[in-house]
Amino acid sequence: MRSLLRKWQDELKKTFTGKADAPPDWALRLEEGDDPGYHLPGSAVWAVHGSMSPIVAGIRTLLMQSLHPGALAGVHEHSNFREDPLGRLANTIRWIFTVTYGSKGAAEEASRMVRRLHEPVQGNYSDNQGAMRSYSANDPELASWIHIAFTDAFLTAHKIWGGAIPGGPDAYVREWAQAGRLMGVPQPPLTEAEMRRQLDRWYENGDLRVDGRVAETVEFIRNAPLHPLLRPGYRILFAGAVYSLEPRYRQMLGLDVPRLGPFPLPVKLATKAVLGVVRLALGPRGPSELAARARLRRLGVPVADEG
Repeated sequence: MRSLLRKWQDELKKTFTGKADAPPDWALRLEEGDDPGYHLPGSAVWAVHGSMSPIVAGIRTLLMQSLHPGALAGVHEHSNFREDPLGRLANTIRWIFTVTYGSKGAAEEASRMVRRLHEPVQGNYSDNQGAMRSYSANDPELASWIHIAFTDAFLTAHKIWGGAIPGGPDAYVREWAQAGRLMGVPQPPLTEAEMRRQLDRWYENGDLRVDGRVAETVEFIRNAPLHPLLRPGYRILFAGAVYSLEPRYRQMLGLDVPRLGPFPLPVKLATKAVLGVVRLALGPRGPSELAARARLRRLGVPVADEG
């Protein structure tokens, strides 16, 4: 039994970082740098990203982002997500945690690297009126959709399954706006209400769409090619992500919260239990946060050991 639990723990670490036996090198390098970074212990960003709720938020983000035909075209036409989904996940996690915990220089370099990788991600798609439109992963409008879908997902998941947010939801939206700026978003929202208005605008303008490509993507996310030991927990986390979606987006995606006859299953509670088990397996603080705290101590930042 112990060997089975160790195998499960190793597969969990490998899924998130690409390595089971040691922290990834990029996480350890977050100890380097000569400034505290954009975010500090006690910030809303540290509270949200240091919890387990981002696991559900990541799934929700992928579901939401698939509704924009330009974003989806870029993934299908320029990404190897089918062949190496875990590698893509690890790269996304690397960027998120570098911006969250790294020095300003590290955050800016990580964002420049992502934007360089996005440069060839260009093409055309047909919008809902049948007109051909061009897309580019670095286009400010498309970058805005990606940023807001991300921010909404992480905030919503944390409000359901996380703890308190220092400064409240507005603080998280305002603080994480810096990540949007690094990725070329010209005017990221600074309050939760503003973020919701921008989301509503995409929906009401008819910019979002569901077609066969979206259905294929949703099915891939639903049945992600994970190790068999991780699949039972992932099914619950996927249900949690669906639970967290607004009903109008669930309807667009053709998803429903699981039910037993007329009764909804306790998805919220089950998701919380799975996240609790993952927390026990991974520990209360990840290597990125530990490296950041070491950097802050070296720089003499008083909050380095708080929390």
